[in-house]
Amino acid sequence: MFQLKKKLRNFLRRDDGTQLIEFAIVFPALLLMFAGTTELGRMFYTYNSLAKASRGGARYLSTLQDVTASTCGSPQISCTTAAKNMVLCGNVNGCGGPNQPPVILPNFTASNIVVTPPATGVGVKYVTIAITGYTYQPLVFNLNALTGGNFNISLAPSTTMRYMRF
Repeated sequence: MFQLKKKLRNFLRRDDGTQLIEFAIVFPALLLMFAGTTELGRMFYTYNSLAKASRGGARYLSTLQDVTASTCGSPQISCTTAAKNMVLCGNVNGCGGPNQPPVILPNFTASNIVVTPPATGVGVKYVTIAITGYTYQPLVFNLNALTGGNFNISLAPSTTMRYMRF
C-alpha cells in the first residue's frame, strides 16, 4: 500500500509534457501573428508596385514632346494608351503578347488607370497618373470568402510630375 501511494505521489508531481501543453496553447496565436505579418508585407509590396508603376507612367508622359498628339510610339497608339501600357507592364507597346512583358499584378487593368494630361496655357504644367479601383486580394485572411462580407482593401497610389516640355 505504501509503495502504491509513493508511486502515485511521484506520478502527480511529474512535470513531463508541460512544455507541449504550453506550446499547444500559444501556437495558434503565433500562427496568426506570422500569417498576419506575411499578409501585411504582401499588401505593402502590392502598394509599392502600383506606386512605382504610376511613377514610371508619369515620368514617361512628362518627357514626351507633345502629350496631346494623336499618336505616340512605333505602333501608332495614343499617348494616353501608351502611358497606360507603361503603367501596366513597363512597355509602351503593350502587355501580355508574344515577346511582351506580363501585367505587373493580377486583376490590374487599364480601366484602373486615370491619366490627366497637362493643362493648356502658360505656366507650370503637370501630368498625373492615378490608380483607382484596384482591390487588394489577400491570400491567408480572405475575410470575404470566410464571412461573405465586404472587407475589400482598395489601393490608390497617384503620382504627379512636372511636364518638362513647353
